[in-house]
Amino acid sequence: MPFILATVLIDMIAIGLIVPVLPLIVGTFTSSTTAQAFWFGVVTFTFGVANFFGSPILGALSDRHGRRPVLLIGFAGLALSFIVTGLATALWMLIAVRLFSGAMQANAAVANAYVADITPPEDRARRFGLVGAMFGLGFILGPVIGGLLGAIDVHLPFFAAGALAIVNGLYGYFVLPESLPAEKRRPFEWARANPLSSLRDLAGLDGVGPLVAVIGLATLSQFMLHTSWVLYTTFKFGWGPAQNGWSLFAVGIMSALVQGFLLKFLLRRFTPQRIAAVGLAGSALTYLGFGLASEGWMMFAVIIVGTLIGGGAQASIASLVSNAADAKSQGRTMGSVASLNSLMAVLAPMIAAPLLAIVSHRPPGDVWIGLPFYFCALLQATGATIAIRHFRRQRHLRLAAA
Repeated sequence: MPFILATVLIDMIAIGLIVPVLPLIVGTFTSSTTAQAFWFGVVTFTFGVANFFGSPILGALSDRHGRRPVLLIGFAGLALSFIVTGLATALWMLIAVRLFSGAMQANAAVANAYVADITPPEDRARRFGLVGAMFGLGFILGPVIGGLLGAIDVHLPFFAAGALAIVNGLYGYFVLPESLPAEKRRPFEWARANPLSSLRDLAGLDGVGPLVAVIGLATLSQFMLHTSWVLYTTFKFGWGPAQNGWSLFAVGIMSALVQGFLLKFLLRRFTPQRIAAVGLAGSALTYLGFGLASEGWMMFAVIIVGTLIGGGAQASIASLVSNAADAKSQGRTMGSVASLNSLMAVLAPMIAAPLLAIVSHRPPGDVWIGLPFYFCALLQATGATIAIRHFRRQRHLRLAAA
């Protein structure tokens, strides 16, 4: 487990490094801010679409050939994409390399499958929480380092990210053992590896069904928050880069604290179903709190309280989905979840940007500037309702069978 946690942390730092500077790289190839915003959207969209198709394929390949070789291929692909992005001399090169990077980036899905391989079902929620904590730490450290390096040279974070990906590849090659024994592997089937078939099979897992919609709604809300956060806080509170940086730092710290430390104590007292239900409902209230906040300090209060209540939901749902899949299908199952997440990442800006545009003319402090977060609260409340009804129905079925 320490091997895979270190792998995820290094991977997330590398990805986080480019967050502050990728829009600036796009800007070097455009002549206006309007064109910069448009082409940055194209670059982001390209990555998301490629990841939507690539994740279930790579996940299924890891079920056939093992987790280790697919992870190593992913590290090599990331290293190449980062370095080529830093060296890009034309916009088409940037779009092409992000397309390639999206198709190769299934490390998160394969890492979760790796965790499922080495962890008994009853401990998976806690260990998925540890992986989530590494994601949080990576996205704390990565953008901070990327911002500092980008202040020196806008291309430097890409070369640093490429170097980290190479380090991760070497670490994986020499240290990381294979987690999937030969007897638990299954043949690769193209018919089941395409994203539509993989999502259908994911929904068909025993006891999962409606949770696919819950994952989609929760992920869409999360990516809408990422898309809206900086512009929202700028419009409503007049925040600049420093305040936004500290707020995102607070999100990462609280996420790492809850998933990496508190979740194991919660799981001793409550089932993953209970933690997921309470967490989803709490997240709906958290989004509502973000939208209603009238002072900047309130955002930090909502971050702390909201993460304490809802921070364990994602890991709990991931454990329920993983436990429903057999040992030979963990890669494809986690790849399907990653594919669904990628689709939501593509849709989020298409929804969040128009909602922000509707309220952008309102004066600072106006309650309606929070419109994107009210929509997120609605999505999250719908997901919580679906999950609670599903958990109740499953409990009734178990009692009837007994």
